[in-house]
Amino acid sequence: MALDPSRVGLVTETQRVRWSTTESLLYALAVGAGQSDTLAELSLTTENTAGVAQEVLPSFAVVLGFGRGLPDIGVYDPTRAVHAEQSIEVAAPLTPEGEADVSTTVTEMWDKDPHAMVWTETELREPSTERIIARTRTGAFLGGAGGFGGERGPSTSWATPDRASDADIAFATRPDQALLYRLTGDRNPLHSDPAFAARGGFERPILHGMCTYGFATRLLLAELCGGSVARFQRISGRFARPAYPGDPMRLRAWRDDEGAAFQVVTHDGEVVIDRGRLDLQTAEESRDE
Repeated sequence: MALDPSRVGLVTETQRVRWSTTESLLYALAVGAGQSDTLAELSLTTENTAGVAQEVLPSFAVVLGFGRGLPDIGVYDPTRAVHAEQSIEVAAPLTPEGEADVSTTVTEMWDKDPHAMVWTETELREPSTERIIARTRTGAFLGGAGGFGGERGPSTSWATPDRASDADIAFATRPDQALLYRLTGDRNPLHSDPAFAARGGFERPILHGMCTYGFATRLLLAELCGGSVARFQRISGRFARPAYPGDPMRLRAWRDDEGAAFQVVTHDGEVVIDRGRLDLQTAEESRDE
């Protein structure tokens, strides 16, 4: 198996994506909205509640830009491909329904022999104006795909702030959470097929990292700014280890002037998402929908 480093810079063919309130509502449900209190997040879970305008979680942008997975970058074992890092930035609150032109660029390919990291950047643009709607950046860890002679990539370090967290929020996913989340578009059998998961070294199908990420986005917005999607600017994080559907977890957040650093951990403290960062618009800068 070999990756092809000459594919760095490759830009995929632009695809038109369309979504309705059904897709944006389904996404909110798939990341836990309304799960603990069906009346608490009606702006995310309904489109026709009197006096409540529908809003869209910003992390839905990854679903809209998901496309057909990684571009053609060479040969690797898909059972050893793991979503490793993700960032999302939106130019303005996403609309409950709409359309966008989506393209993905292969931006970096790191040789961590015997493994590899491949980075892609996806842009969603408004078809009529080519205005950027959202930009996402994805890091994929490809087990056993290194050794092609490329750069290892920069060394990075990250640590939680040296103080107690400002928020510590317990949450739990449902046993069928991965089956629900896969309906948003990610049908990777790693999250549903026991035999496929076993080939990847897992005891059973794992939860989508982006499902946990969506839970974190929703809980952080609720904790830091009353759930206001208009305050959202950017979120990023690294998937440190997989979680399983039904796992109880905790979100820890350390507030600062721009937003918060955060982690997601299991009930016994094992890190699921680290290097987490949420940046918010200030109340004065918040963009109109």
